[in-house]
Amino acid sequence: MPLRCAFLGRVPYAEGVVLQERLVESRRRGEAVDTLVLLTHPPVITLGRGADPRHVVIADDVRRASGIERYETGRGGDVTFHGPGQLVGYPILALREDRRDAHRYLRDLEEGLIRIAASFGVAASRVPGLTGIWVGRAKLGAIGVRIGAGWVTSHGFALNVGSDLSGFDAIVPCGIADRSVTSLSRLLGKELAPEEIAAKAGAHMAEALGYEAVWDEKAA
Repeated sequence: MPLRCAFLGRVPYAEGVVLQERLVESRRRGEAVDTLVLLTHPPVITLGRGADPRHVVIADDVRRASGIERYETGRGGDVTFHGPGQLVGYPILALREDRRDAHRYLRDLEEGLIRIAASFGVAASRVPGLTGIWVGRAKLGAIGVRIGAGWVTSHGFALNVGSDLSGFDAIVPCGIADRSVTSLSRLLGKELAPEEIAAKAGAHMAEALGYEAVWDEKAA
């Protein structure tokens, strides 16, 4: 089954939310096919539905002076950071009947991230009781999703690619104080950019979700 994929480059977070809402409605009405939108965001702290505001540890005036936005969003999960060195993926899918299980969907996204990492020679894994993928005690990929009416998904995953992880100093990532974050670039000892890995990442994520990636930059 094809999964229409597109890499859109850098998109402000609020615009990404509006884009998702439009795609979700189109998918729910049967006017669009299952789609994976890949992009990057300018620096932004997002708070999920279950977020603890205390996990944002940067003062508002400092945050604004640093050019970091703050956005309360409709996904699950706690606090996270998005920035230019991170590949963000928004699968807009009408989950098939045999996959209509929120826990399975989370595990499928984790599997996709694990396969992406493995394709670069990085052995990432799950940690029982925690969502996302990890290398040792450091998080490499985060997940926060929303499953709405008709089992149509939105939001999704974020894979740390670039070596600059300083934006995470502004938060307690996902509310977990005793763990760190890492990236493909740090683990490999060479700098990678999200646009360099988008095609490979899309293919592996599509496969883990039970699709075959079909690229269409007009998909969104």
